Amino acid sequence: MNKGAVLHIPLSQYAYAEGEHELTIRLRTEKNDIKRCILFYGDRADPTEPIAVKELPMQKAATDDLFDYYEAGVRDIYTRVCYYFLLDDGREQTYYYGRNFCGEMTCGRTEYFQFPYIRREDIIDIPAWAKDIVMYHIFPDSFASGRRALEGAGKRMTLDDGTDVESNLGGTLSGVKENLDYLKALGVNCIYLNPVFAANSYHKYDTIDYFSVDPCFGGLSDLKELVRECHKRGVRVILDGVFNHCGPDFFAFRDVLEKGKASKYYDWFYYMPEPVEYTDPPSYEAFAYVKEMPKLNTGNQGVAEYLCSVGTYWIKEADIDGWRLDVANEINHDFWRMFRREVRKVKPDVFLIGEIWEDAGCWLSGDQFDSTMNYTFSYLCKDFFARGVMCASEFDAQIQRMIMRYPWSVALVQMNFLDSHDVPRFLSYCGGDRRKMELAFFYLFMGVGVPSIFYGDECYIEGTAECEYRKAMPWEAGAGCAGKFGQWSAIRREHSALRGGNYRGVYRADKQGGYGFIREDEEETLLILLHNGDGEHVIETGRLQELLTGARTDSAAAAEDCGAESGACMAVVETGMAENGWQFTDLSNGKKEEEEILLGAYEGRVFRITTPQ
Repeated sequence: MNKGAVLHIPLSQYAYAEGEHELTIRLRTEKNDIKRCILFYGDRADPTEPIAVKELPMQKAATDDLFDYYEAGVRDIYTRVCYYFLLDDGREQTYYYGRNFCGEMTCGRTEYFQFPYIRREDIIDIPAWAKDIVMYHIFPDSFASGRRALEGAGKRMTLDDGTDVESNLGGTLSGVKENLDYLKALGVNCIYLNPVFAANSYHKYDTIDYFSVDPCFGGLSDLKELVRECHKRGVRVILDGVFNHCGPDFFAFRDVLEKGKASKYYDWFYYMPEPVEYTDPPSYEAFAYVKEMPKLNTGNQGVAEYLCSVGTYWIKEADIDGWRLDVANEINHDFWRMFRREVRKVKPDVFLIGEIWEDAGCWLSGDQFDSTMNYTFSYLCKDFFARGVMCASEFDAQIQRMIMRYPWSVALVQMNFLDSHDVPRFLSYCGGDRRKMELAFFYLFMGVGVPSIFYGDECYIEGTAECEYRKAMPWEAGAGCAGKFGQWSAIRREHSALRGGNYRGVYRADKQGGYGFIREDEEETLLILLHNGDGEHVIETGRLQELLTGARTDSAAAAEDCGAESGACMAVVETGMAENGWQFTDLSNGKKEEEEILLGAYEGRVFRITTPQ
């Protein structure tokens, strides 16, 4: 037994509350090292000594390239819990507790792992509607100025104080409203808008006035009307909050430029030396050394209160449903805790997404954000689907590692995407191969997390430079793959397992590009199969049954399935299903596959699995 690989961290993604009497406990071990893992738990405040403990077998919940992850759900009356583990590798049994490993448990409860108290205030509370989202991400300037139309020409307008603002392609909020039927046909039930507040540049990340809509996009009435029309159609609206920095014409920064340290807003900025030099690069702290984006000091009480008032104002005034928060990882945690508290006072189910490109566990423990932009998802899809530098076994392992980074409820609402306003279009990574792009989007809709479409992905927009990946929505180009997106959205909407069911890799054919995984909940079991390669790929249903029941567990069988060297990948999931009389029903056409399943080049299919009762 490799004890060096064993890991449990209390009060983390390895031990978290899902309800006042619901705990999830996880344990990591070396891959394929442990045969059996048992959780023992008891009441920390039990008046007897030694305390009574209950025994709960743990199930293997995930496997990556190095580790297995075991999980158990404690559903009991206890609010104070202590616990330890028994690990058995078939040769050795050992206990694992708060301090060490041992062959026999002789220590007292205080040396067990501890979950001191399940406080209702500390339970992760994510809006119930969030896991059902199909998101459409709109860069307002580039989307629409009318029904299926975009002017394609920029504007220059002047605010009341004489400050100029501009747009590039002429998109407006009323243009978004005119195309809500188009978005509904895609299956969209949430739109995320890049910044819409008054700002100097076309992208609007250099805010002038946080309390007014940029006139290039319309006015307050246009935003309110857009939100009203969205809500009539069951569509939520998320705005972009740029609170790490402001623009050069933000009132407080202009006052500092004029008065220097004598300005009462001098401390509103994170680092502002004397003299203030508005140069390239600037003498003061700014986002990415851009002088037009001075960094706000969110540790200053006045700044914090001001920005929280922005967050609550737009919920009260326009009834928005959430915020995507820009450069969230460069802002102090206390501000985000304050922001969450204030906006939730106004709308308890407001949804908060942080822009964090790396692992974000310290922001996702329930006191700051509900979700983050899942760049890890986009990196894995780029390597597997677009570039083809990752095999199915590697992809499955890294996806499962990605999922296990966070508590399950948090993993379900990560904002998954393939491209955005900050990175090249996914089709460009695919070398223009639309088949690869479409297969990646199929996976986006079937995987764990919230699927997000960047405007025009369905029209095959390409581009690696900013001016290209933010180009005009090609309304004249036709439907593209919008019909497929609509079909996949409908399947996701109609099947709860795709929105909340667990995820288990079951089939990995590395040489042929085959990959399959299960999404399963109490209502149904779905099998999703992909062929990430040219030609055809045939999978016998009998072989799938063996893999799903665990009857096919040896390395040779796995190698045969995967077309790899013996032991190169394993395709085993224990589900307890029957071995005969299975049915695989294709959800797109209702066809039942009895003997074999055929996948074409870069094709994905989703099946409902039924077995004899």
